[in-house]
Amino acid sequence: MRYTLRQLEVFVAIAQHESVSRAAQRLAMSQSATSTALAELERQFDCQLLDRIGKRLKLNALGFQLLPKAVALLDRGEEIEELLKGQRGIGSLDVGATLTIGNYLATLLISDFMHRHPGSRVRLHVRNTAAIVNRVTHHDLDLGLIEGDCQHDDIVMQPWVEDELTVFCSPRHPLANAGQADLETLMGEDWIMREEGSGTRRTLDQAMRHRRGRLNVLLELEHTEAIKRAVESGLGIGCVSHLALRDAFRRGSLVPIATPELDLTRQFTFIWHRHKYLTTAMREFLRLCREMTAGIQRSDDIDLPAVP
Repeated sequence: MRYTLRQLEVFVAIAQHESVSRAAQRLAMSQSATSTALAELERQFDCQLLDRIGKRLKLNALGFQLLPKAVALLDRGEEIEELLKGQRGIGSLDVGATLTIGNYLATLLISDFMHRHPGSRVRLHVRNTAAIVNRVTHHDLDLGLIEGDCQHDDIVMQPWVEDELTVFCSPRHPLANAGQADLETLMGEDWIMREEGSGTRRTLDQAMRHRRGRLNVLLELEHTEAIKRAVESGLGIGCVSHLALRDAFRRGSLVPIATPELDLTRQFTFIWHRHKYLTTAMREFLRLCREMTAGIQRSDDIDLPAVP
């Protein structure tokens, strides 16, 4: 072969970071050595893989075709290297999870994974759905665990387990004693909401899409726990996964509001790039996820440690 894995590693890093200097930092190489490795790869095949646009390096058509193949080859090369070194574990894994999954399920899954496969390396990145999808499409993540679905030609989606959002309020709120609310009542309330781009916000917007008028969003917050605290303080009502509310409902610090006119169900979903080579670590992590939810109808049926 006329190319080396190191050259491909440099190409992938530059493509992901859109910068030679940032790629060099990630690879612990000098900037000149990084630039030379890419230039040598392009010279050997008399081609150009990236175009300079302003201060950034962007993949051209050939670069887009090469990137997923290079990532897959590097993944396989890493597996071979670990096998030859006789390392324990089954490789490294970069997992992205949305906030609900990341805060309530992913850490337990990773703990189980690490106990079963000591020596493996796992990095968890917790972001909203839009950010996880973006990082999977750019090969920054091996695997994504998201709320809802995504429409992207380069993404493979597999359903995991059903989840349901619940509207809730403080026990001191006027709706707490009512038990349920119709749409007209909901439209008149102040809302504490997740930000645009989150799976939670998308599910609620989808449920309201045929309704006239808009919800009065008093606050947009990026974290589920922050929304719960704001609602507890009486600022308004909220809507997040029932999974995130179980302990608060049990303690009585928050109260559910039934919304029979709204369909707030959604799927937790696995995603990965369609050109991604499914490493042993990826396949094992997916297996553990499915093992956790075997026989489970909905996410809030999963047996989790109670929070006092």
